[in-house]
Amino acid sequence: MNQFTTGTITTAGFALALGLLGAQLWRWWKGGGGGGAPGTAGGSSRDPKALIPLGFGIVFGILMVGCPSGFLGKLAGFLRWGGNGGGGLTMGFLTGQDATTFAQAAAPRLDDKGALVVTALAIGLWLVRKKVPKLPKGEWKKGVFIGVMLCISTGTAAVIAQAVVGGANDLGAQLFEVAKTADVGSLV
Repeated sequence: MNQFTTGTITTAGFALALGLLGAQLWRWWKGGGGGGAPGTAGGSSRDPKALIPLGFGIVFGILMVGCPSGFLGKLAGFLRWGGNGGGGLTMGFLTGQDATTFAQAAAPRLDDKGALVVTALAIGLWLVRKKVPKLPKGEWKKGVFIGVMLCISTGTAAVIAQAVVGGANDLGAQLFEVAKTADVGSLV
C-alpha cells in the first residue's frame, strides 16, 4: 500500500495531526505560549482569543481541501503527503507498526461562490502576511496543517467540513447577490 497518496489520510498522519492539535491545546490550557500567552499574575492563561490564529488556520486548511484542483488543493495534497510520510516514520520508529489507510481526505467541494470567498481570503492573507507577528503566524500555519490532516470524510470531521465549506459557499452566494443588486451610484 502506498501511504503517500494525497487523497488518503493514514493512521500515522492522523495521529501526527491529532498529537499536534493536542499539544497546541495543552500549551494554551497551561498558558505556556504556542496558542496562548504565558500566564501573568492576576490574568487568565486560558484566553480564548489566543486560539483564534489556530482555529482560523484549521478552517483555512479545511477550505484548502475543498478546492482540490487549484493551487490551494495541490498544496493541501502536498501537506497530506508530508504528514502521512512524517507520521509513518514516527509511528514506525515508536511502535514498529506500519501506517494503514484511515480515511479518504475529502471535503465538500467549494462552488463558484465559495471560491470567491476563499480567493478573497487568500489574497487578503497574502497582502497582510508581513504585518502579522511571528507567534500568530506560526499558530495559523500549524492550524492549516491540522485542518488539512484532520479533514476526513467520516464522523465529526465530515460534519465540521460540511459546515465550513458549506458556510463559505453560502457566504459567497450572499455576497454575490448583494453585489449584484447593489446600486453602486448610491454608495458613492
